[in-house]
Amino acid sequence: MSNAREAVLGRLRTNGSIQMGRSIPPQVDYSSLGLNEKRELFTQRLQAAHAEVHHLQDGDWVNWINRELPQRGVSCLLAGGVPAEELEQRVVSTIKLQRYQQPIESWKEELFSQVDASVTSTEGGIASTGTVVVWPTPQEPRLVSLVPSIHVALVDSERLHDTFEQMVNDDRWAERMPTNALLISGPSKTADIQQVIAYGVHGPKQLIVLLLG
Repeated sequence: MSNAREAVLGRLRTNGSIQMGRSIPPQVDYSSLGLNEKRELFTQRLQAAHAEVHHLQDGDWVNWINRELPQRGVSCLLAGGVPAEELEQRVVSTIKLQRYQQPIESWKEELFSQVDASVTSTEGGIASTGTVVVWPTPQEPRLVSLVPSIHVALVDSERLHDTFEQMVNDDRWAERMPTNALLISGPSKTADIQQVIAYGVHGPKQLIVLLLG
């Protein structure tokens, strides 16, 4: 086993996939960022991770859904909680709205075979890492963001934080943590032993972030 391990590590070193003795990058102070700078940094970080970001200054994300998703072949859209309530009033007739309001066991086959995309609310975002924070609830369980091929996340610009630490402290996570929290920084991805990253292998193939305000 030891010889096999050394052989694999040797090939990785030869290919340059392992950099030995890398120094820790210096800490960056993000505390002086203004709101526009947070938006820009948040957008850059997400786009670098193969996510798609759209700034909606008027906050009309339903209009964006109605205009853009049919062009991408979306005919069945999953949503729960507040997003579902807003979509129910205004979504175009060419998109079937599937509300999350019944036990998954009763419509699991439909979820995995017919739902093209989903829309979720978020707790906010982290500018320094380009991270969307999703807090699952009984009305919006985490499968809403994990199963469909396209995940549309709604992020309020006013809920952008400089760092993860700041978000945890400012929002008092210790006092109100959900069962789990999702930190999402792009579409699903994985890597093989040579650290070659492939996107869209497990979970959503596309992450679309609608930055509101």
